[in-house]
Amino acid sequence: MGDLRLLEWASGARLLYNYIWIGGLFYDLPVGFEDRCKEFVTYFRPKVDELEKILVNNRIFIDRTANVGVLPLDLAINSGITGPMLRASGLRFDLRRVDGYSVYPELDFEVPIGKGQMGTVGDCWDRSWIRLVEIRESLKIMDQCLQKLTGEHKRTKEFDPQAIVPKKIRPKAQDIYVRAENPKGELGFFFRADGRSDIPFRCKVRACSFVNLSVLPEISRGVLIADLIAILGSIDIVLGEVDR
Repeated sequence: MGDLRLLEWASGARLLYNYIWIGGLFYDLPVGFEDRCKEFVTYFRPKVDELEKILVNNRIFIDRTANVGVLPLDLAINSGITGPMLRASGLRFDLRRVDGYSVYPELDFEVPIGKGQMGTVGDCWDRSWIRLVEIRESLKIMDQCLQKLTGEHKRTKEFDPQAIVPKKIRPKAQDIYVRAENPKGELGFFFRADGRSDIPFRCKVRACSFVNLSVLPEISRGVLIADLIAILGSIDIVLGEVDR
């Protein structure tokens, strides 16, 4: 829960942070945030090793997840699967690398893919292992970001990211789609503007959990009920993102 406390400290909220605004951040990081964050990284890194030993490499867990819920790469691509599920099926596709947005081109991190080490490429075990490895890569990213932070903190009225953004934006007539890599996969927003109003003619959210869940009937056909629980867990949905 240490990461939640850090996010609450920075934003004032436990879950719905409202911290990243158009134009920048709501406020700069609080004084001392970098040191607390470094402490958390140091504390959490060995916990990941424990998780790998106790859960992911546990014989019972392997027997219940290896060769279960196999998602072949061609099916994953044709179904629009993204994120850890797609990478577990063998495709090294991460929007932080593909689109190179934000500061990610300046950071060194690996994009792991499923290898079928315990069973078949794209099975439940691969999807679990991928997420474990990506936690390690996230810690590596945090280390690099902490090194780049200056430690200077400014909370002045002159620094107001929303002050430079108009209250209403009236884009020219166009279709635009913006996407980013999220923990569950590709989260995208489509807008169609008519050029006459500040209200979009159409707005569509591409929810990764909804898309990833759509492949469930294909990869669970003929399995046991107990296997279905493991498969659904390996898809790792957020129900509010599915039920839009």
